[in-house]
Amino acid sequence: MKVWAVANQKGGVGKTTTAITIGGTLSMRGKRVLLVDLDPHGSMTSYFGHDPDELEPTVYDLFHKTATPEQVVIKTRFDNLSFLPASSAMATLDRQLGTNGGMGLVIKAALASISDQYDYAVIDCPPVLGLLMVNALASCNHLLVPVQTEFLAAKGLERMVNTLNMIIKARKQEISYTIVPTFFDQRLRASHDTLKHIRETYKDTIWNNVIPIDTLFRDASRKGIPLSIARPSSRGCRAYSHLLDYLIQLDQDRDNNRADIESSDTNS
Repeated sequence: MKVWAVANQKGGVGKTTTAITIGGTLSMRGKRVLLVDLDPHGSMTSYFGHDPDELEPTVYDLFHKTATPEQVVIKTRFDNLSFLPASSAMATLDRQLGTNGGMGLVIKAALASISDQYDYAVIDCPPVLGLLMVNALASCNHLLVPVQTEFLAAKGLERMVNTLNMIIKARKQEISYTIVPTFFDQRLRASHDTLKHIRETYKDTIWNNVIPIDTLFRDASRKGIPLSIARPSSRGCRAYSHLLDYLIQLDQDRDNNRADIESSDTNS
C-alpha cells in the first residue's frame, strides 16, 4: 500500500480538498483507497456526513488502544473508498500522550495492519506540528504540500519547509515532498506573481502545473460527494488527475531506482 500525506501549517490552502479529490480519483480508477483524517477539526469526517464531536470509535481510539483499525474504518457510499474518521478529542493527544514512547508510530502501525486491504492511503494532516503530523510524516511514502497562490500562503510555505527540514535533520531520514500550487486564478496578477515566486524558490520540489479555482469543489463539499466522482470532467478534477499521474510516475521511478540499487548491491 502506498501512503501519501497532505500537510501544510497554514490552513485554508486546500489540504482536505486535495486529499479527498485524489482519493476519489484513485477510487474511480479502480484502486482501493483509505482516506485518513488526522485533523481534530474533522473536515474530512464532516465531508462524509459524520460529526467529529459525536462519532465513536475514531483515530483517537487508535492512540488509546481502545479500538482496532478494522473497527474504526468507515466505508463510504462510494465504491473503493473508505476512511478513518477524526474526533475533536484528538486535539488533546499531545497533552495526554505526547511524552509517551512509541506514540509517533501509531498510525504507521495501524496502516501496516490493514495494508493488504487497500492500494493507497491518503492522510489529511492538521495545520500544526505535533503528535498527529509526526505520525503522518512517519507513515507516508510521499508528502504533498498544497499552497494557495497568494502572498501570505507563500510565506506560510516557508514555515512548512523549515519544519520539514528540521524533522529531516532530527530523523536523519529524507522526506520526499511535492509542493502543489492551489487556488490559482488565471485572471489575477497576484496569482501569477506568487506562482512565479514559488517556482523560483522551490524549483526542485514544485509540481509543474496548478490546481485552478473551481467553484464546483464547494458544491461537491456541500453534497458530500468527491468532485472527482460527481464531476470528473471539471477543470479542477482534470488538474488533480494530472497531479495523480505525476505522483504515480514519481512512485514508479523511486521503486525502479530502489530496485536498481538493490540489484547492484547483490551483484557486487
